[in-house]
Amino acid sequence: MADFFPRKTIAWEAVEDPTVIRRFSNSLPEMALVTGVVLRLYRAYVLSHGSPESGVWVGATLVLFAVFLLVMLTAHLANYTVRHWWWRAPTFAALEAGTEIMMSLALTALGLEKIGSGVAELSDWLPSAAQVLLWRMLLILPFTALLAVVVTIVRRLLLSRENRTSTAQRVSEARRAVIDEPPAPPAS
Repeated sequence: MADFFPRKTIAWEAVEDPTVIRRFSNSLPEMALVTGVVLRLYRAYVLSHGSPESGVWVGATLVLFAVFLLVMLTAHLANYTVRHWWWRAPTFAALEAGTEIMMSLALTALGLEKIGSGVAELSDWLPSAAQVLLWRMLLILPFTALLAVVVTIVRRLLLSRENRTSTAQRVSEARRAVIDEPPAPPAS
């Protein structure tokens, strides 16, 4: 059983070669960059071909936008344990927002970026960039915290359902020991 559930994930490399999609989802920069490009192009398309007067149209495009962003984030985070999410989620948000900001600059320079019903100018770029970064952080960070809570609860429920409550208790005790114990003094 120890070979099937190795303590280190590196042992899986010898067992199976990950698919292209799995390798892609493991890469934080690739996932964030592709997400940023797709979302900015989607936004440009929606603003140039949509009907902004319709509340249904605006709501549907915003929901689709958020769902795609959060699905891409979740696909990346699913490859890692919850303890690694604290730095991966904000990094994903920053890289994704940075990509969108650079795409916005390129589209603005080409005269294809829209703001409301007009075409964006270079003077509109910096306030728009700050807004993109703020909204990504406000969407991604609470979602990641909620996802971490749900994943932790589901894992504990699955362990208890499989009659592995001793495993769940040992995990809880190990976490409490790490939190409660002060760091060991350096060996001399």
